[in-house]
Amino acid sequence: MIIRALSLLGLGLTLAACQPAIPDSGRGVGFDGTFEEQRRARDAALAASIVPPPAPVEAVPLTSTSDPSAAATAAETRRVLAATRPGGVGNQASSNSGETPLIASPSNPPPAVVNSAGISDENNFDAVSGQRSIEGDAARLAANRADYEVVQPEALPDRVDSGPNIVAYALQTKHAKGTPVYRRIGLNKAAKFTRACARYATPDQAQIAFLSQGGPSRDRLGVDPDGDGFACTWDPTPFRRAAQG
Repeated sequence: MIIRALSLLGLGLTLAACQPAIPDSGRGVGFDGTFEEQRRARDAALAASIVPPPAPVEAVPLTSTSDPSAAATAAETRRVLAATRPGGVGNQASSNSGETPLIASPSNPPPAVVNSAGISDENNFDAVSGQRSIEGDAARLAANRADYEVVQPEALPDRVDSGPNIVAYALQTKHAKGTPVYRRIGLNKAAKFTRACARYATPDQAQIAFLSQGGPSRDRLGVDPDGDGFACTWDPTPFRRAAQG
């Protein structure tokens, strides 16, 4: 028993020796001593760096001559200001892509108002007062009242019967297209169907003719060989959907 305990103790000491040392986090960053060395190296590099001197600034005289007098400076200033005034070199059309620049100044006269034929001057009191008067407005108002006419509503005319109503027929039926409902007897019905439907420009016209000639119970025209009550390719589904929507 003692030997077993000693073996376990020796194994524990061996494992403890293999574990890496836990650093002291209380010392902060650089606990291994390299932080201070790095800081000193950085300060030394900054101290040894040479900052280049600033470039010299040269003063450019205002005039093209070497005369630095106040009179020459004032003359050059007047020349620059004259070039920027109306009519100056800087404001000529040749210096601005052929367009004379607009000089915005309160002392300038207002631009001329151009009134084209398509623009109304109703909001211009001076223009309206010169064209119209109170008496003329009263006469025009009286003329407008005299021309005013109240049209009384009238009853709608009776609809002329134009044949079977295929919309009402579509809503009355419930079965799908192709469902046999009526009995059809005859030979060569497919060929008759093709020739009969070719006579109508639209399926609606075929359905109206079919209903007006005894349909859907009878098919005298040969346009409903399957007996679903729908002539040619006429389908009641779009009318049913429109009524539901």
